[in-house]
Amino acid sequence: MINPFGGFAYRMKKFNKKILVIDIGGSNVKILATGQPERIKIPSGADFTPEQMIPLVREHAANWKYDVITIGFPGVVKHNKIVNEPVNMGSGWAGFDFQEAFGCPLKIINDAAMQALGSFEGKKLLFLGLGTGLGTAMVLNKTIIPIEGGHLPYKKTTFESYIGKPYLFKNGQKRWEKHVHKAVEIFSDAFQPEDIVLGGGNSKLLNEVPEGCRLGTNQNAFKGGFRIWEEDFFI
Repeated sequence: MINPFGGFAYRMKKFNKKILVIDIGGSNVKILATGQPERIKIPSGADFTPEQMIPLVREHAANWKYDVITIGFPGVVKHNKIVNEPVNMGSGWAGFDFQEAFGCPLKIINDAAMQALGSFEGKKLLFLGLGTGLGTAMVLNKTIIPIEGGHLPYKKTTFESYIGKPYLFKNGQKRWEKHVHKAVEIFSDAFQPEDIVLGGGNSKLLNEVPEGCRLGTNQNAFKGGFRIWEEDFFI
């Protein structure tokens, strides 16, 4: 079996079904299945809907074998259902029956929580995803805790308004990074983590990684999507 995640391979042997992981983002949908060497990126965007996504995923994964699916979604997920519409995509996501659409067992998890799970190394973890918006989650004692931290009040609006991609493009890397450091300080004081991971596509733009933090990788999203079927984590 080809596995791009190194030491994670031994865990994959415990679960005898093949897994397809779908990581939904405001710019792209990324997919990867058990045994595949490379992920596939599918453009999404501000008007992207689940009805558009389903046939695209089916098309791009047509030659992959999978028995179950994990979906990482950029919004609130409860009891394996999306409960409200995303900020950075189209409508129709809340309440959509993905299990019926794909026809196989399926788990849905907040996308930041999925990356947090893939980043977890045993210590109380705080994950901050620097992408189209700001994804936040924690993992503690094998419990995954999604946090809508990006929507908490910060300065004139919210954390996401100062750390998301639109602010970065409009105001530049230097000002954006200043707010990233401040957000790390505030969230660290509030949640007292033992480990802080900065992930998401924009984390690589940081000139200086804040003290006490480490950079994650996009592979961690897929690692978390596989891991949720492998180990006894609580959501």
